[in-house]
Amino acid sequence: MATLRPTLGIVSAILSAGLAAAADGPQQEPLSPGNRVIRLFNGKDLSGWHTWLKESGREDPKGVYTVADGAIHISGEGMGYLATQQPYKDYHLVVEYKWGQKTDGSGNVRNAGVLLHGVGPDGGAGGVWMTSIECQLAQGCEGDLIVIRGNDDGGKVIPATITSETVIASDGKTRWKKGGQKTVYSGKQFWWSNHQPGFEERLDTRGKDDVASPLGEWTRVECICNADRITIRINGTTVNECFDTRPSAGRILLQNEGNEIYYRKLELQPLKK
Repeated sequence: MATLRPTLGIVSAILSAGLAAAADGPQQEPLSPGNRVIRLFNGKDLSGWHTWLKESGREDPKGVYTVADGAIHISGEGMGYLATQQPYKDYHLVVEYKWGQKTDGSGNVRNAGVLLHGVGPDGGAGGVWMTSIECQLAQGCEGDLIVIRGNDDGGKVIPATITSETVIASDGKTRWKKGGQKTVYSGKQFWWSNHQPGFEERLDTRGKDDVASPLGEWTRVECICNADRITIRINGTTVNECFDTRPSAGRILLQNEGNEIYYRKLELQPLKK
C-alpha cells in the first residue's frame, strides 16, 4: 500500500488540475438555476470564486479577499474583483453588502459594484475588469448601469452594449423611466430613476431619494437577469432596467475599487414565470 500512495497522490493532483482547468475554461456553458437555488457563497471560504488584482493577477499576497463572520470581506487594497469560476444565465441574483471603514482617500463616495455577465480574460478592460455590465453600488448611485468593454486575448474589443428606456433630467443626463425613450448605451452611465440632479459625489453623502440603507447597515441588491433583460432592485425598489444586453450571460464579479466592503447571502434564485 505504501507504494501506491505517491501514485494516487499524482493521479489526484492531475485530476484536480484538470477539474480546475475545466471549471475555468473558455468553453464553459453558463448554468441557470432552473427551479432550484444556487448558493454562490458557503459562508466559510471562497470556494467557487477566483481572485483578481491589477497588481498581482490571481495571486492575493496581501489577503485582500477573505471571509469573516459569514461574509466576504474585501479590504479595499488595490483594484480588482472576486469572480465566480462558473458563468451563469437566466437568474435572480440576491446579494447584500455594507461598507467597512477604509476608503480610497479621495474624498469621493465609497465605490464598488456587482459586475454581471463577465466574459473574456481577467483584466481585459484596462488591466482591471472583465467585459461586463455593472450594477453600480457607489453611494447615491446604487443601481446605475455601466457597460464595461474589454479586449480578448488577441487585443480585439469584446462587444458589449445595453438599451434602456430613459428620460433626460434637468442636469441633461439620462435616468431610467419605464416607457421612456429607448436609448442605446453610448458610453454614458444610465442613472437610476431617482438619481438626484446635481448630487455631489462626496464621501458618505446621500441623495434625497436614495433607497440604499444608511452607512454601516446591510443593503439588499437584486439583479434579475432574464434572457437579454436586466432589472435592478435596491432594498425592494425597482430602480433600473435594461434590455438587448450583450453579453447576456457570464461570470458574476464583486468589485474591489479601493473601498472596504462586505458581501453576504449571494444566491441565484429561479426566475418567476
